[in-house]
Amino acid sequence: MKNTFGQSVAITLFGESHGQAIGAVLDGLAPGIKIDESYIRTRLSLRSARSNISTPRSETDQFEFVSGIHNGVTTGTPIGIIIPNMDTKSRDYQRTEHLLRPGHADYTAYTKYHGYQDIRGGGHFSGRITAALVCAGAICMHALEQKNIFIGTHIKECAGIPDDAFADYRSNAAELEQQIKEISTKSFPVLNDIQGELMQEAILNAKNELDSVGGILETCVLGIDAGLGEPWFDTLESVIAHGLFSIPAVKGVSFGLGFDFADKKGSQVNDSPVMNNGKISFLSNHNGGINGGISNGMPLLYQTVIKPTSSISQSQPTVDILQKKNTTIEIHGRHDPAIVHRAGEVVNAMTALILCDVYALRYGTDWITK
Repeated sequence: MKNTFGQSVAITLFGESHGQAIGAVLDGLAPGIKIDESYIRTRLSLRSARSNISTPRSETDQFEFVSGIHNGVTTGTPIGIIIPNMDTKSRDYQRTEHLLRPGHADYTAYTKYHGYQDIRGGGHFSGRITAALVCAGAICMHALEQKNIFIGTHIKECAGIPDDAFADYRSNAAELEQQIKEISTKSFPVLNDIQGELMQEAILNAKNELDSVGGILETCVLGIDAGLGEPWFDTLESVIAHGLFSIPAVKGVSFGLGFDFADKKGSQVNDSPVMNNGKISFLSNHNGGINGGISNGMPLLYQTVIKPTSSISQSQPTVDILQKKNTTIEIHGRHDPAIVHRAGEVVNAMTALILCDVYALRYGTDWITK
């Protein structure tokens, strides 16, 4: 039952969507890291449900540290995080308790846990659990920012509507940095607010049609050193992809140009090195800051595909797992017509956790406080 991720800095997640609480244990983080609780609350608020484009479920996400922090700093021992579930309505799931919800993990959970799993709100498979991930990731993200490493994720596309592209690092480094800092504070993280309004209209249209939409997130990380990652089985891409694919609803991850590499020639996509103020840089960043599985010092750039929310109110064919017969289901209750805007903060948190881990593996646990 694998619920732990990371080697030197590791996170373990626990809890269920409608259980008493969810939480995380963050282990391996260096002692002496200052904890900014207001910063953590901000990051949690960016993941939370908002307005009519999200679920009506309203959780305050009042976190509590039960270990690993004393006098406002990390002690170096495991950090225990508890977030109570306050706004659960388990009765919404009683009527369809034995019906397998299309797109969900109901059947796979049944086969793995032999029917003993908590089905309320998706149980341990629920996106609700990501609140604990964001809380732990916020600790890492704030520490990384003190080292001038900044993470930002925007909605590259939602319901087929595109956002603007990130500024080019080589020609507009200052603009790119400003973009990263701005989107990391937006509840609907887009570079072009007009396009963002169109996306939100599309989400509402899907909601009115008892349907849902998906999207693509794009993440950029500034300030990364060259030399992080390993060749072959622990490449920086594979570690990042491992973490991202652990997030509910993620169905695709690509780096740099990603699948667009297939339509290009080598002369179009090779990132040529160049000397710049005594340091090696690159004339382009088509590979997303990684060569041979190891960071090259350019910004990390990758995309994450978020599928449409599985819970929709349309009638769909399914199976009654108790009676072993075909039937139909209409899912009622409180659900998101899209989660791409909320998932951006989860991707940021996962990225921060991964970076703290790979930095600790490269330079030692205490690197983050030096």
